[in-house]
Amino acid sequence: MNVALIAHDAKKKLMENFAIAYRHILMKHTLYATGTTGRLVEEATNLNIYKYLAGHLGGAQQLGAQIAHNQVDMVIFLRDPVSQKPHEPDLGSIERLCDIHNIPIATNLATAELLVKALERGDLSWREVMR
Repeated sequence: MNVALIAHDAKKKLMENFAIAYRHILMKHTLYATGTTGRLVEEATNLNIYKYLAGHLGGAQQLGAQIAHNQVDMVIFLRDPVSQKPHEPDLGSIERLCDIHNIPIATNLATAELLVKALERGDLSWREVMR
């Protein structure tokens, strides 16, 4: 499965910790991430991650294009709903594309954990038919 990881600045450490905790699951899949998030997670976990540009430099649009071509099976976008900065990726466009292409998206830790555990169980194998 192709899994995309994005995190607002205030949630990057949480994304690192999430990836450390679920490394044993994530390592079995192809990972994509916006630049800074990808670099931090890669350094913390030693996972191989395909990195886009930083979110504010076009990485969110690169990921959006991959979603639009139905090449992503799951998105984990840990967002900061309280103090999002103007340069951070916009959830709205990513969320809209996920809805159009029926791609599961998690925007908080609780949902991210549910999705990654479903990934481990094979509950998302129906995505292979969608591609």
